[in-house]
Amino acid sequence: MALHTGIVVLVLGGWEFATARGWSDPFYLSRPSAIADRLADWFGSGSIWPHLGTTTVEALLALVAGTVLGLAAGLAFARSRVLSTVLGPYVTMLNSLPRVVLAPLFLIWFGLGIWSKVAFGITLVFFVVFFNVHQGVRDVDPVLVRHVRMLGASDAQLLRQVHLPAALTWLFSSLHTGVGFALVGAVVGEYLGASQGVGYLISQAEGVLDTTGVFAGMAVLAVLVLAVDAVVRRAERRLLRWKP
Repeated sequence: MALHTGIVVLVLGGWEFATARGWSDPFYLSRPSAIADRLADWFGSGSIWPHLGTTTVEALLALVAGTVLGLAAGLAFARSRVLSTVLGPYVTMLNSLPRVVLAPLFLIWFGLGIWSKVAFGITLVFFVVFFNVHQGVRDVDPVLVRHVRMLGASDAQLLRQVHLPAALTWLFSSLHTGVGFALVGAVVGEYLGASQGVGYLISQAEGVLDTTGVFAGMAVLAVLVLAVDAVVRRAERRLLRWKP
């Protein structure tokens, strides 16, 4: 904790000092004290809460939906050689597409509401979860699978007792990355077209060359990612208590 605090103090203190001495132009990089004042104004007046709530809902919906779809598809592909062989190349091809070019299409299809941002976030989270879960299930020791089969386990029992626990380890590993991707999807979607959200605030600040507003929005997003990641870590500790 002391090292974490020291790094923050060093970076912010050095930034403030460089600005005060004229080594850094506040027009381009703002300054920590101005950013803190802007955050205090946002939270003090309550103007940030509707924007923060919208972005949080979009990111959480994208994270949950992308995780569920990625988990289901990863398990299905890993357990079916035919499915993996036939459709695997198409999944790889879709994953190689730059998702940013899809954002305008989602805006056309789903409008400026939250669903275009959720859809965009799902495309980012899905592939991260899918490939991790797929690899996790494929890495299960085949000897263990044969032994469980010899004990008379059904396909459902094999899935529940062997494959799903193996997938959970890789699933939570991907979720730590997926949290950031879900938020990126929400913010990029808001940046391209929205009437509310933290991405919308950042876009409005950039439009009037307000670097303080941009950095304040980035600070809010950083804290939001840490908060959601902390919840994921807590769930990980509870669900993976069986791991040594």
